[in-house]
Amino acid sequence: MDDGTGRIHPLLIPLHQLLVSLDRPKSRLIWLRNPQVPVLMRDLATGKVPLTHEAIQALPNWRTAAYLRDLLMDSGVLLFERWLAQRLAATVDAEHARLLQHFSTWHQLRKLRAKAAKGPLGTSTTQECRQQTTQAGAFLIWLAARDVTLDACTQTDLDAWHAEKYATRRPAQAFLRWCMASHRMPRLTIPNRPTTNPQPMGQHQRVTALQGVLADGTTSLRVRVAACLVLLFAQPVSRIVRMTADDVLRDGSHVALRLGDPPTPVPEPVADLLLDYLQDLPASTPAINQNSYWLFPGHRASQPMNPATLHDALRELGISVEKGRTPAIRQLVLQAPAPVIAQALGYHDKSTTRIATEAGAPWKNYAPGNHNR
Repeated sequence: MDDGTGRIHPLLIPLHQLLVSLDRPKSRLIWLRNPQVPVLMRDLATGKVPLTHEAIQALPNWRTAAYLRDLLMDSGVLLFERWLAQRLAATVDAEHARLLQHFSTWHQLRKLRAKAAKGPLGTSTTQECRQQTTQAGAFLIWLAARDVTLDACTQTDLDAWHAEKYATRRPAQAFLRWCMASHRMPRLTIPNRPTTNPQPMGQHQRVTALQGVLADGTTSLRVRVAACLVLLFAQPVSRIVRMTADDVLRDGSHVALRLGDPPTPVPEPVADLLLDYLQDLPASTPAINQNSYWLFPGHRASQPMNPATLHDALRELGISVEKGRTPAIRQLVLQAPAPVIAQALGYHDKSTTRIATEAGAPWKNYAPGNHNR
């Protein structure tokens, strides 16, 4: 890590502190003995390889580079602010740069700092913000090519922007909503492509699948617990992988999950399966994440399990996340008022109310609040 002056490169000091402070030094030493690692570290320290996401991602030894990138993210070396400064410096139009800076300062960075206060920022979080900024810049350039200013943007312009390659346009929607809320552009309707689930499981199929998961003695506890969270509590995979061990609450013989507020009770025998998983968690956790607080730790430093990896594991088990969540949430809103379910499971109350209406729930006219007064 010597930058040529006999000292550690200033930007690599947090990484050095991370390497010497973590437990289980044997695995760290084995990694450092990899011939590729000292060369890569030396190139970063001397400036031969710029300390940026793009430069590290372009390296040929992608496994080593990806691992080092995660360590750098965890140590705080590669921050979103550094990427943002480079992105704004490369923006030719001064007005576009000003808008992007305001958007990143008042929307993205505020959100990132709030998440960072609760735990390490995952690569997916910062990657999402980078995509939002990039697509926001692309929208401004596209709009200027039509000789239209942001404050004169019309519904026709917005529809035309989304008409081609809708999936790649979606990251810009955060910027569009921010512009509308801050009165930088007119209030328009952002095109939405609804995602439907035409053939969800029936309730009998869901219960049968849940029973099969509980009786399965060959599949890993991690996948079985995740399947129960999908089939019983209608949790999406993206939220499951962000759960921490502290979200499992135990009070005597009662087990609850902090999915919302208040915590949701976990019935037997799912509670026993969850406790068995917690007991087995240290032995099944990768060495790089031994000190991690994630309930589903991944194979990268301080990062949770990749949602796509868990999604594939559930599919191999025979559990379709999309088809399994739908009957679970429908059954729940039939058993209790939609606002109560939303608060307990971390859903938006408008979503559960809509689902309750579609399912013909008898709680449609329920008024939330304290009814004891």
